Amino acid sequence: MNTQSPPASEVQVVLTECSATDAGHLFAALRRRFECDREDSESPAEAPTAWTATFDTAAVCPPASGEAVPLSGPVTAEVQGSPHAVRELEDALADVFTVHEVGSVSGDQEVEVELRLEPRG
Repeated sequence: MNTQSPPASEVQVVLTECSATDAGHLFAALRRRFECDREDSESPAEAPTAWTATFDTAAVCPPASGEAVPLSGPVTAEVQGSPHAVRELEDALADVFTVHEVGSVSGDQEVEVELRLEPRG
């Protein structure tokens, strides 16, 4: 059994209440900023009700200059990781979406935050 904790720079992102297309657009926007455990060619399948990916916030790319990311409507994202890494990811999301923090739970070394992401426009 692996008891090692994930690196402090990793954030797990779980998307719910959205289409596979919206999940694909959102993950693509995050992959432009951070390394990811998913390849660009991996697009979310239609069947799941939740999509997950892990992003490494230690490998930060510069923000895209006001690049619009299409969403058909609001998306719920649960992000979990160290407080600093979660903040980095939230900041990246805020560069391209309107972000509302719906709730959060803090643990010893990790936080879990529920976000509602809306398209800008």
